[in-house]
Amino acid sequence: MRKGSLFVVSAPAGCGKDTILNELFKRTDKAGYAVSATTRAPREGEVNGVHYHFLTREEFERKIAKKEVLEYTEYCGNYYGTLSKSVNDLLEQGKDAVLKIEVEGAMNIKKAFPKACLVFILPPSWEVLEKRLRDRGTETEDKIVERTNQARREVEFAANYDYLIVNDDLSEAVDDLLAVFRAERLRRVRNDELLKRFK
Repeated sequence: MRKGSLFVVSAPAGCGKDTILNELFKRTDKAGYAVSATTRAPREGEVNGVHYHFLTREEFERKIAKKEVLEYTEYCGNYYGTLSKSVNDLLEQGKDAVLKIEVEGAMNIKKAFPKACLVFILPPSWEVLEKRLRDRGTETEDKIVERTNQARREVEFAANYDYLIVNDDLSEAVDDLLAVFRAERLRRVRNDELLKRFK
């Protein structure tokens, strides 16, 4: 059985990465979401093992020490990271493992796994991004400015990614991401077993 590949999807807040990924998983059974781990408390409606693996700080630090965490960061006093088991379970099933992580985590994954495919989702323009953040109705003006400035910093990392997708039209963005997954599955370096059958 073909082993799956590792994909990283990153995007600034307001670019629709969650929506795109939710649609992607509805349209393919060949990929799965590698659930991240965190030490923050669950929010209302969040389910352990579905939205995050919720760990105590001690449990997370034990996993770091045992090298069971592929990448992690500390943000607002809590750890966030990717557990090796979450990724390996999917890959062993022959599914592509999808990580939805921020840019620094993505760079760490690329160092550890040079064959990982990195996809960056962009807004159509800065104006559209600001409008989307305002339309949420959940952010203060100061927070919108902070998120926009953070987005500008994150976009600087986009040059290190393998593919860029502009989320102007949701259906097209999902089509584009599916096309990336298909193309990566066909790469020669991922199909050595196929060539061996013809020797």
